[in-house]
Amino acid sequence: MATFIDIIAAGPLLTIQDGGRLAARRYGVPLGGAMDRFALAAANRLAGNRPDAPALEITAGGAQIRFGASMLIGLAGADLQAQIDDAPLSPWRSALVPAGSVLHLRGRRSDWGGRAYLAIAGELAAEWAVGGAGTCLAGGFGGYQGRALRAGDRIAVRLRSSTAADGMRWWPVARRPAYCAQPRLRVLPGPHHDLLPAAWEQLLATSFQVDQAASRQGYRLAGGPLPSHNLSLPSYGVVPGAIQLPPDGRPILLLADAQTTGGYPVIAVVIGADLPLAAQLLPGDRLAFTATDLATAQTALAEQAAWLAAGSEDDESGWLLAQAGAW
Repeated sequence: MATFIDIIAAGPLLTIQDGGRLAARRYGVPLGGAMDRFALAAANRLAGNRPDAPALEITAGGAQIRFGASMLIGLAGADLQAQIDDAPLSPWRSALVPAGSVLHLRGRRSDWGGRAYLAIAGELAAEWAVGGAGTCLAGGFGGYQGRALRAGDRIAVRLRSSTAADGMRWWPVARRPAYCAQPRLRVLPGPHHDLLPAAWEQLLATSFQVDQAASRQGYRLAGGPLPSHNLSLPSYGVVPGAIQLPPDGRPILLLADAQTTGGYPVIAVVIGADLPLAAQLLPGDRLAFTATDLATAQTALAEQAAWLAAGSEDDESGWLLAQAGAW
């Protein structure tokens, strides 16, 4: 069944995102996709979609979305005070929403959380470009016309049939990343940490604040500059999670839309399992770093993959138990 959703209000940043362009970095295209890939995958699982399917990434709240037909939705990530009309809708669950109803996300409820993910059972229309359907804001392609959504946009949806029982799933707290205020992100030494040992040590000892200029490309971190330097390096490949150190000593944490190459030293890299925690930060939030090892990083990522795999299996077997009062 073909139908649509209408964007009544978009908030600070509302985009269509997916699992990212995993094979396009060789062409200089950012990885992109959801900032919080775990929450994206969970929302899609709750809606019965494949985990990397396109969904809406809602930043900081302020969004209002009208449904053109009755739809099964999955909502995961930050608690942005979601309501269907006047009824509260908690995140990390699915629900059947009536035709003509409006989802309103008012903004952060607690002391953490910056991004929520709305998946719709079926297929959300999105422009497939350069190996993915997520919105690449820097390149102006993917998603919806290659840009952030705004009031008045109408997004086509091809629905999958659903039943009343579909609207009662939830995602257990024990199978989510350890989201919290002021997270302590685990890091591995970067390729240049030996060149700047004092910066590495101070990075681990400092509490930082996300600068107001934060974006999907990265966070500039404030909190007392690390030792400055005048290293001149050739450009080399960088990835989301890399912590670059410019000459002024103010570190930059690269995120989903990070460039593919850079010339600043990389003194540390946030492990993949902790990137969802970083994704939920907003300007003004605080964070710190702690050293870990490769074995721990691999184990943590494998654990999250197992949570998602268990969720998908249990979607079919009924393990995501029905909860009264989903909304």
